[in-house]
Amino acid sequence: MTQAFAAEGASPFATLSFERSIAAPPAVLWEAWTAPAARAIWASPSPSVTVEILESDTRVGGREISLCKVDGEPDIRCENGWLVLEPAARSVNYELISCEGEILSAALVTARIEETDGHSRLAVTVQLSSLAQDMAGGYREGFGAGLDNLAVVAERTMILQRVIKAPKAIVWGAWMNPETLPQWWGPDGFSCRTKRIDLRAGGEWVFDMIAPDGTVFPNHHLYHEVRHEERFGYSLLWGENGPKHADAWAAFEEQGGVTKVTLGMVFSTAAEFQEAKGFGAVELGQQTLGKLERFVSP
Repeated sequence: MTQAFAAEGASPFATLSFERSIAAPPAVLWEAWTAPAARAIWASPSPSVTVEILESDTRVGGREISLCKVDGEPDIRCENGWLVLEPAARSVNYELISCEGEILSAALVTARIEETDGHSRLAVTVQLSSLAQDMAGGYREGFGAGLDNLAVVAERTMILQRVIKAPKAIVWGAWMNPETLPQWWGPDGFSCRTKRIDLRAGGEWVFDMIAPDGTVFPNHHLYHEVRHEERFGYSLLWGENGPKHADAWAAFEEQGGVTKVTLGMVFSTAAEFQEAKGFGAVELGQQTLGKLERFVSP
């Protein structure tokens, strides 16, 4: 037993419980909870901590590796392994926290989501074993702050999903091909005029969306992560090198010869989210996915 647990009454084991009421439906909260692009936004417990996700595979048996970085301090490594994933209902994962090669704690994290009048109730239980030092206080603070961030992020997250009757390789190829993407991207009646396009991690797409009435909407997409035929993450800017208005991702899941596409967007502010909903972003986004489906249809 380490010195941290030698004090009277101290124990290396703790069960921590957290609850949040979140103004987002369970399907949206689930994506914010599990999608790597969204997790990278809300995972940091404070502005002084930078979270860098090194690896992420959100499937049962998959894992996520991230580093928590604070200036002047050693990096904290977090390994999260997914054990149960029941969409919009329940997840279970293990979590190992280490620093400079020493494992500090191991935990089993169970999250449950329930619908309450169109909103969600999130209940998280952490069964914690502190191995090198007492981690319970840090977990209470860090998890609490992270879940507060999650609530804010989920409330400005927009999720679009569509099942497309084509194999995943075909759908991915139509999206992540610089020749074909501009041919179908955008709502009905819109067209694209490309200035630069490089659909790789670290690449970009600078283009104009042209409405049926000729109105030009400058766009700039910056690509951060590309996992072949699985997902990609990118930022949306208002025009070339303009202000960011959303972080986005697209994920592709093959289901018996058809492909489920999930397009997620975390808007930079609640006001931008409400404005996007107000001008019909959900409907326009579904039109865009409809154009993709027609493009890949035989």
